[in-house]
Amino acid sequence: MERDIYLIGLNHRTAGVEVRERFALTDCNVLEQGVVPIDDVVSEVLILSTCNRVEILAVGRGPEVVSRVLRGWAAARGQCEHDLAPYVYTHKGHEAVRHLFRVASSLDSMVVGEPQILGQLKDAYRKAIERNCTRVILNRLLHKAFSVAKRVRTETGVASSAVSISYAAVELAKRIFGEMNQYKAMLIGAGEMAELAATHLLHAGISKIYVANRTFERGRELARQFNGEAIHFEDLFERLADADIIISSTGAHEAIIRARDIKDVLRRRKHRPMFFIDIAVPRDIDPDVNNLDNVYLYDIDDLKEVVEENLAQRREEASKALTIVEEETGKFGQWLRSLELQPTIVDLIRRSERIAQDELARTLKRLGPVDDETRDALEAMLSSMVRKLNHEPITFLKRRHSEEDAGPRYIDIARRMFNLDDDNVPPDAHCDRRRHGEDN
Repeated sequence: MERDIYLIGLNHRTAGVEVRERFALTDCNVLEQGVVPIDDVVSEVLILSTCNRVEILAVGRGPEVVSRVLRGWAAARGQCEHDLAPYVYTHKGHEAVRHLFRVASSLDSMVVGEPQILGQLKDAYRKAIERNCTRVILNRLLHKAFSVAKRVRTETGVASSAVSISYAAVELAKRIFGEMNQYKAMLIGAGEMAELAATHLLHAGISKIYVANRTFERGRELARQFNGEAIHFEDLFERLADADIIISSTGAHEAIIRARDIKDVLRRRKHRPMFFIDIAVPRDIDPDVNNLDNVYLYDIDDLKEVVEENLAQRREEASKALTIVEEETGKFGQWLRSLELQPTIVDLIRRSERIAQDELARTLKRLGPVDDETRDALEAMLSSMVRKLNHEPITFLKRRHSEEDAGPRYIDIARRMFNLDDDNVPPDAHCDRRRHGEDN
């Protein structure tokens, strides 16, 4: 098949947080089509942007796909392609599929086994569908990635001993402060990361939790869950003086806390130590804050030590999970190759012939002994029926095969209609959802 799958990205292994925030694509719903337009080079695209990675999945023709993605990605962030390229990895075909399955299964995360990445990938897929950026191949690939992640979660113990970034942040706070019951914490942001952090803070014995969020109602809802106190975002710097530990995880595009903001806070606290953990990308807290006396600032990359300690006990389970990924990658490769016309024709004819031979065997068993002439006549009749029944479907597929987008789509439909892959994928797993979730 001329079109292939490409995955172009950077993550916590290839780029520090200062680089990741420069090239973050957090507002995928707005940027998706502008970053990589759908045209005759790129036919499908999806953007995944999290605190630890930005990855762009694209289906397209030839090496121009990669350069097109890099140019669009850098331009969307007002940057130069040459500044982005040194931090980027590129996977194609089989390797791209394997990498995506590893990501979905949380085997490529800083925290192996953490559950957040699967939800983030599902959200990225939903946004790509809304922007009409996915077709047959990415639809099938993403649903397969979700099922691989489910297999890994249910058949291995990778997730059972996992720690989240929020857990690592609280563990780091415990190392600095020791007993937590005499300290107060403030969460800036009220998303999933903040909710997890609140849970771990309570388990650690924190005496009070404040929640500051741009949407006050959401902040109040989270604070209520943990017997905390919600504060209005415009009162953030006034109330920071009450907090010893601040964990920030907003979706802001630039720093919301700077050194000049904290100087007055420290004065009002009589310079008692403050501990900031910034788990947002782009970062919420300007690194210059760390230059202030009695202020300790850690970003998401500083949590690696805590995470590494938890990694050893998951290595054996991760090995089992990688075996599942390899198996499912092979299966997806078979399906991808089947989108070429000839394998589907062969599979369709073989299926028909197998059914015909099975029915002939049953008929002969009921009839009892028959002479060679009768057997030959029955076999000739069945062979003729197989050819005639398959003639129209095969002719239809041949006509459609030359069409740019319709060819693979109709081949895929035929394979599902006749169950040529013996697959248990859900009925809507690889449909083309361009109108109302379906293409009629």
